[in-house]
Amino acid sequence: MSVEENKAIVGRWFTEFWGKDFNPAVIDELASPDIRFEYSLHAPCRGREQVREFATKFRAAFPDLNFWGTAELIGEGDYVVGQWEGGGTQTGDAFDDMPIGSLRAGTGKTMRFTGVTILKVENGQITEEIGLDDGVTVLRQLDLIAQA
Repeated sequence: MSVEENKAIVGRWFTEFWGKDFNPAVIDELASPDIRFEYSLHAPCRGREQVREFATKFRAAFPDLNFWGTAELIGEGDYVVGQWEGGGTQTGDAFDDMPIGSLRAGTGKTMRFTGVTILKVENGQITEEIGLDDGVTVLRQLDLIAQA
């Protein structure tokens, strides 16, 4: 596939997986069956089912969760890099998928942060999504670590 086709796949993933109007069907359509999915704030996932479970839990805890691109996607070969911003307010379920601490249900705490994600697209499917996020900011905003 061309770099432009790979960027189109990632653009759609950012909109339908990470955007405010989550479309769970996009996981089966665009993620490879054994996708590698890793962010510093969450336990690593491997495979569509683990990614689906993560997304379901994350969105149940943060019902208004939304992420969006803040720069043009950059592509080279099988790789696409995206810069983003996003967040949400924890008005839903309890959430324990953080490296430090957990949140009881409905804390009302809001997180807003930025990051960069590198995705690998092979044969029209995302095989890797590795992100570097501003986890310290999130942990402070959610009162899971002390404010500086």
